[in-house]
Amino acid sequence: MPIAHHILQLRDSLPPGVSLLAISKYQPIEAIQEAYAAGQRMFGENHIIEMATKAAALPTDIEWHFTGHVQTNKIKYMASFVHMIHAVDSFRLLREINKHAAKHNRIIDCLLQIHIAQEETKYGLTIEECKTLLADEPWRELGHIRIAGLMAMGSHTDNMEQVRAEFRQIKQLFNELKSAYFADSPSFCHISEGMTDDYPIAIEEGSTIIRIGSMIFGERPY
Repeated sequence: MPIAHHILQLRDSLPPGVSLLAISKYQPIEAIQEAYAAGQRMFGENHIIEMATKAAALPTDIEWHFTGHVQTNKIKYMASFVHMIHAVDSFRLLREINKHAAKHNRIIDCLLQIHIAQEETKYGLTIEECKTLLADEPWRELGHIRIAGLMAMGSHTDNMEQVRAEFRQIKQLFNELKSAYFADSPSFCHISEGMTDDYPIAIEEGSTIIRIGSMIFGERPY
């Protein structure tokens, strides 16, 4: 089935308040154009240079989200246009993003990535590390970043109850942080979790952004 069909089918199934982020890494520009023609405006990439190349070739009203592990030496290539960075896992990284955003007089939305999966290979802050980062005040002095919520990846497992418990833990943490640090900040409103295999559970457990790739575009043409 065409990409447009998958986009429309997915969007029609989402409840209010949940956004579809089309993960377009490794996909050709033509595939993104097809999704764009179907009304999709949010696209996610995992490689900064690839995203910058696509951004230069595609319409300027696309909202680019960076969902991969951030290499600090490449932030400069996306600082002028990236809408949201999903995988922030240290104060040092927040400071670097802030530095490059300042050069373009921009404020970049950032999500704190929380490591909840039962896999050591995944990145992210532990829950305690996240609380410590926010309890320390220096992040408040960064005027060109905005902490807009949390991001997480569930475990790669067939045990969907485990995945549900992980996502529920993120929602509980979100509520706790919202109350403690962001009660007066309406922009702290996002939970980015849920991919092709587990997005319905993620939505049930509070996700506001689902990250869908293969369900839209098919297998990636590496």
